[in-house]
Amino acid sequence: MKRLKSNDVGKLDGFLERLAQDVYPEPPSELHESITAMMLDRLLANNPLSTNARVLDVGCGQGLALAKFADRGLQPTGITLGRDDIAACRQAGLDVREMDQSFLGFRDAEFDLVWCRHCLEHSIFPYYTLAEFQRVLHPGGLLYVEVPAPDTSSAHQTNPNHYSVLGKSMWLELMRRAGFALIDQVDIDFTVPAGPDTYWAFVLRKP
Repeated sequence: MKRLKSNDVGKLDGFLERLAQDVYPEPPSELHESITAMMLDRLLANNPLSTNARVLDVGCGQGLALAKFADRGLQPTGITLGRDDIAACRQAGLDVREMDQSFLGFRDAEFDLVWCRHCLEHSIFPYYTLAEFQRVLHPGGLLYVEVPAPDTSSAHQTNPNHYSVLGKSMWLELMRRAGFALIDQVDIDFTVPAGPDTYWAFVLRKP
């Protein structure tokens, strides 16, 4: 691909500015509370982190996972684009930054774990976003990604700010290309009022 020229950067910036209208608050829910607790327990049981390990929570919402990481003695930092979510996190005393997941303002190899639960599907270029996750992880660091499956009863691909609701094999291939090794994968099946639904969880390591 050709490198972006200055006018191309302006076009991309304008496009991203229009997409900012699709951002909405993410208050905690019973479903997401239970899945977060289940998957966080599984992740840390199989891959223990040292006390004070640095964690980046991508798309942190109103701090559901941030608080759980802090309770375990880890050092979590959250990023989100939602102003209401930022306010809720800061009111709770949590470290949160207004930042796009694809343009991370962190140094190389700064984190031990990147936790990205239901945020990567909001990226317009997930391959690049995954490369950013890889950049900010130190060698041996972990990435947790959870995304909704397409074509379930919830029709996640039709959500206004879902731009990358891909098939599982495509996700796995993008993760491989971004330099990650898969170490665990879970299909999270449940039922909502509309019918059956599925989330895919991936645990990956940066070699």
